[in-house]
Amino acid sequence: MSNNCDETKCNGDCASCGGEGVTVTLTLDDDSTVECAIVGIFDAGSKEYIALLPLDENGQNEDGEVYLYRYTVDASGQPKLDNIESDEEYEIASDAFDELLDSMEYDELVSEDELN
Repeated sequence: MSNNCDETKCNGDCASCGGEGVTVTLTLDDDSTVECAIVGIFDAGSKEYIALLPLDENGQNEDGEVYLYRYTVDASGQPKLDNIESDEEYEIASDAFDELLDSMEYDELVSEDELN
């Protein structure tokens, strides 16, 4: 993972600091690579998941596609991503991600209203 966040302006929320945030480079099944922005790490059931936003060569995501993976940390403290194998587990992770997005949107709206 690499951190492109301007930490001199960051308050812990990379979206607020003007930096690009933390990214990860994934190697796909066909051995191609894709740079992804980390949308968030969240709990669902008894496991943790990570939502990644694939970026094009300009650092943009035009289609809104998001990748979901099971997220763990190994004994040496390194993050590890695992594919979600079952439809049932994917549904659980997807629902939790939708709730995360809803809460992020709510937090944005509340912050905007407080400023006005």
